[in-house]
Amino acid sequence: MDIDLSGEALAYGTAARQALAAAGEDHLAFDAALKELGAWDLDAAGNADGSADDMEAAAALCRAAGYCGTDYPVAARLAPGGAPLGVVLPCWTLLGMLDRAIDLTVAHVTARQQFGQPLSQFQGVQFQLTDAEVERSGLDILAKYALWSIQAGNPEAMDDALALRVAALEAAEVVFRVAHQLHGAMGFCDESPLSWLSRRSQPLRREPYGLSATRALLMRQIGQRGLTGLFHE
Repeated sequence: MDIDLSGEALAYGTAARQALAAAGEDHLAFDAALKELGAWDLDAAGNADGSADDMEAAAALCRAAGYCGTDYPVAARLAPGGAPLGVVLPCWTLLGMLDRAIDLTVAHVTARQQFGQPLSQFQGVQFQLTDAEVERSGLDILAKYALWSIQAGNPEAMDDALALRVAALEAAEVVFRVAHQLHGAMGFCDESPLSWLSRRSQPLRREPYGLSATRALLMRQIGQRGLTGLFHE
């Protein structure tokens, strides 16, 4: 079982992040960048030929969009009404946001000085960053597994998709809490990239259902049989 994205999908994600970052906040420029990337030509759900490459490229694109903090509904357009992917792709967008939140926080505590040394040198700060990174890296693995589960046609794919959403929402709570704590008051200022990133994560974390509702859906979905694969752990 190889759950890593292909080299082509990773390269596509890198190109997408660069193009979307250059587009900035202008939705027209953002849409133009997506069209140039061929985003809307991706058969993410495999309806035409079952292409795993397109599905992985869509996941990488959603992660790139999340990293750029966009409120453009990329995942929704890639998987309109799709039950496996309609749950999984927004989690990839949220994962991209957590990538950015960690990067912003590391940069902040490295640059900020206290008592003559960077905040990043303090043990308490290091512990908090480690907690956040453990959540983010764990979500990274689970997102890849849930995507692989769909590609493999596993009968438990919906179980894995809902379990991924639970993990994504739990990770988001930890990562953004740590990021805001380490940024201090400035993390809530409108000029702070963390502030608008955190605000733009809220719709993904609340819709179509929040953490409690997702847990309830998962319990109804799996009944007494429990989870399999990585989510079993």
